[in-house]
Amino acid sequence: MPSSPVPQSNPSKESTTGRSVLKTLSLAGEAIAATSGALENGLLGQAMERAVTLIAASTGRLIVVGIGKSGHIARKLAATFASTGTPAYFVHPTEASHGDLGMIRNEDVILALSWSGETAELANILTYAKRFSVPVIAMTSRPDSTLAKAATVPLILPQIEEACPHGLAPTTSTMLQLVIGDALAICMLEQKGFSARDFKVFHPGGRLGAQLSFVRDLMHKGERLPLAKVGAPMSEAIMTMTSNGFGVVGVVDEAGDFVGIVTDGDLRRHMSGNLMEQPIEAVMTHSPKVIDRDAIATEALEIMQRAKISVLFVLDGRKPIGILHMLDLLRAGLA
Repeated sequence: MPSSPVPQSNPSKESTTGRSVLKTLSLAGEAIAATSGALENGLLGQAMERAVTLIAASTGRLIVVGIGKSGHIARKLAATFASTGTPAYFVHPTEASHGDLGMIRNEDVILALSWSGETAELANILTYAKRFSVPVIAMTSRPDSTLAKAATVPLILPQIEEACPHGLAPTTSTMLQLVIGDALAICMLEQKGFSARDFKVFHPGGRLGAQLSFVRDLMHKGERLPLAKVGAPMSEAIMTMTSNGFGVVGVVDEAGDFVGIVTDGDLRRHMSGNLMEQPIEAVMTHSPKVIDRDAIATEALEIMQRAKISVLFVLDGRKPIGILHMLDLLRAGLA
């Protein structure tokens, strides 16, 4: 049975698709530029400062609300805030009218998304907020809207053209909501000093969890630790290097403090007839690259890649307590 012919692409269709994509991207770029201008030169920048101050001063949570496409953006923003150190959750406006208003307390802050600012489903939430003095941050494009007027802090976004040719499907507008919401979350992250180590608490799983593993969780320790004392002959150091499989030996002084390392590169540089009789400190590299036990594993990867090495000794203060190989990072999924 003859095979079916492969359909040929339609150049005119590709051209139409290309124009549509480029138009969408162009409108997105114009919207971002307009918003950047409003932040630098208009009231939006001042409003963002007030919003960050309001959220930071709250002893409760950030309640993010929205309906339709704005609701989908609101869900994502709540997750982003929560994962970056600002307790937050999404409340569906319709469910709020049927009991979920009880999830909102007066120590909370509400972030309400509505491009038109006239979303009927938000009415009960705004009434509740006014009654119980819950501050509201509004994200809308209309300063004269019901939402903007009811808000403690209105974030007025530029009125831009939707990518939808009919001007109906939320496209460019939801992108701006997402961008401004993410910007707020990053402002809060930086204000709280939320670090990569804090990320580990909220992201224990998946590739991100692997990247945020602690060095102490991946290092080899105990009998696998290749160490020799200052004064030991190189013959002993080489035996230690070959028996542990790391191709290096760490050097400690009488107090047990880490003072150097011998690698195969050091052996090649000091190759001579009396290498075996030399004391280890005559061959070792002083002040080698090391890492703290409480460092994030990605820090170890960065050090190894920058220094073009494959092994790091792990210290607790000045004491060597472990060793980390590049292969350990690869097995953990970091590279």
